[in-house]
Amino acid sequence: MEDEHCSSSPFAADFSSQKREGIKSSAVHNVAVLRRREIAIAIGKERRDALMLTKRLCRDVTVNNDEGSVESDMIVDEGKTDLNNQTLRAVENLKSSMSYLGKGSLQKKLEALKSLRRLLSKTNVPSIEVAIQAGAVPLLVDCLSFGASDEQLLETAWCLTNIAAGRTEQTESLMPALPMLIAHLGEKSSNRVTEQCAWALGNVAGEGQHPRNILLSQGVLLPLARLMQSDKASTARTSAWALSNLIKGPESKAATELIKINGVSEAILRHLKKQDEELATEVSWVVVYMSALSQLATSMLARNGIIPLLVEKLQGSESTQMLIPVLRSLGNFVAADNYTINSVLVVGQNMTNNVISALVKCLQSGHRILKKEAGWVMSNITAGSIEHKKLAYSSEATVVLLHLLSIATFEIKKEAAYALGNLCVAPREDQSQPDVITDHLVSIVERGCLKGFISLMKSPDIEAARIGLQFLELVLRGMPNGAGPKLVEKEDGIDAMERFQFHENEEIRNMANGLVDRYFGEDYGLDD
Repeated sequence: MEDEHCSSSPFAADFSSQKREGIKSSAVHNVAVLRRREIAIAIGKERRDALMLTKRLCRDVTVNNDEGSVESDMIVDEGKTDLNNQTLRAVENLKSSMSYLGKGSLQKKLEALKSLRRLLSKTNVPSIEVAIQAGAVPLLVDCLSFGASDEQLLETAWCLTNIAAGRTEQTESLMPALPMLIAHLGEKSSNRVTEQCAWALGNVAGEGQHPRNILLSQGVLLPLARLMQSDKASTARTSAWALSNLIKGPESKAATELIKINGVSEAILRHLKKQDEELATEVSWVVVYMSALSQLATSMLARNGIIPLLVEKLQGSESTQMLIPVLRSLGNFVAADNYTINSVLVVGQNMTNNVISALVKCLQSGHRILKKEAGWVMSNITAGSIEHKKLAYSSEATVVLLHLLSIATFEIKKEAAYALGNLCVAPREDQSQPDVITDHLVSIVERGCLKGFISLMKSPDIEAARIGLQFLELVLRGMPNGAGPKLVEKEDGIDAMERFQFHENEEIRNMANGLVDRYFGEDYGLDD
């Protein structure tokens, strides 16, 4: 999409294009919004890089009382065929119990539900399809009727939760159950029942945009938002996870509507202040999607003081599962608006220095995803004001970014390149060529970054090639005493640019050919 919004100059090193502030341009603004949303949606498709599953199976642990004691009744796996047969019998027993009207009928129904629940919770791949084909779903919908005991509702919602954790067509088979699951999110239901229903609905929302649209049309947003405001950790945690599945895009309406609900912003901040990392993790994922998709949510949360809380989590936590959404959220806020970058990240304030030091810690982490996310946040910070560029440049971050550009995996190199490139250009009020910050450029080039940028140019990735070409343009134009062309030639940069002579991407082709013609024409080298 960035091809549609490129600078009017084929040589403009617009490293700030991934950040909304820096260059006051509607085109740049649109690119940044699109990239922010694309990143949020992509991480949903990646199932949060397998760290936080989009759909979750509820394993067989029964809560016996309100104090929370648990009894595990896991059953040893006896083989798929046997499991299928047991599941088929369990559904038949449930069907039979629901038609039985004699003495002990309610207990018989409850035992049948428990049996089915155990089987659907028994392995990582339960016999969901067998249960569906045997007619379990309409039976379970009937078991959700108002007036049923909490135990019956809990067992029923548990069965539906695990069916919803299955394949797409299995999840979609639960559409008739959605109105009743949503209804049991109300204040008249017990905590255990509301949490289990929220879990089931979260699994449905995790399936994709179509189920999310159905859930939203049926009014699930408000009750889930109220549940997230609960002071009970498990209730808030489960509902936050369900909400993150519900609002994650690509449509932005749900995220905007969520922040408008009374108490939501306050609840998010309250939960982040607690020492409960599991709860903070789930709430942080809600913040990721809200800050990626809704400008209103981004603005409200920033003004209510969420940035210091995210920085505190970033500094104090060793949990990768929590650090990733915290980094994502910070990157979104830093890329958001003038208030955040100019009023929150103020040069000289302890919190600003804390942000940089925490990001350096993540950049030096052994975890690939943390490095990539921290690089993305740094690239947004370095795309800000001159003061922010100087702050980042004078910190340990520059050394670490240079190291990553030379040795890291491709995606991390690309984020490091964005950040380093941003350090070398001054923001402008229009789309013309950005000014070069000469001392930054000279220092970074002298420390050997050119080879890394040229290696990115040689990759098949268009975005990486653009970053490399943009940085070469800075070197060719901005190095003192006309030293740029010789430095580029020394690192085989001419050959790298000539590879784009007939490239299918017009922007890249024109940029490379223009640089070669301008700096390496017929007169090049005649003065040597």
